[in-house]
Formats: sequence, structure tokens, C-alpha cells
Amino acid sequence: MLYTRSAIFRGRIKPGLEEAFYAAVHDRLIPAWSQMLHATAVRVYRPRKSEPAGEDVFLVQEIDYPSLAHIDEALASSRREAAMIALASVRDMYEGQHHHIVYEKLVG
Repeated sequence: MLYTRSAIFRGRIKPGLEEAFYAAVHDRLIPAWSQMLHATAVRVYRPRKSEPAGEDVFLVQEIDYPSLAHIDEALASSRREAAMIALASVRDMYEGQHHHIVYEKLVG
């Protein structure tokens, strides 16, 4: 089985900071997320088109793990703290929030 923990960022990047925000995602957040304990793959998306209900989504992150237990271990590890510090470093560039969803892969 494969499990994916996703973060969906909703709100807006502050005007004029869009490119700086995505550069910081590339330079700070992706390396921190890639170091999460037990992570097998990391994907990060910049939305380009959306249905009206999703127009406020400005970033989606997915991290794959081999099991739910591995996700729990990753969230309890010091590597998560490093990822939270990286996220805090860009927090002033956007207004909004994010939430997490854990998925179980069914096909593919």
C-alpha cells in the first residue's frame, strides 16, 4: 500500500510576492519536505487553472509514505520541526491557511 499526506494551501500570495514565494518553495520548502522521515516521494504543485471552488488554492504538496505508521513517525520526528521552520520562513508572504489530508492509493 501507499499513503500520501497532502497539504492544500488556500488563500492568496501577497501581491508582488508570487515569484519570490515560489522561489522560496523551491529553495526552502521542497528540500525540507524531501527530508521527512520515511518519505518516498515529494510532489509540489502550483495551480494554473481551477474550478471556482478551488480558485483560492495556491499550493498543493504531496508526500508519499509506505504506511500510516510511517506517517505518524515522520510527524513525530525532528525532521518535521525543520519543515515547520522552513514553512514559517515564508509565512509572511501569503494570507491564508493550509490543511492536510492523508490518502490511501487505490489504483496505479
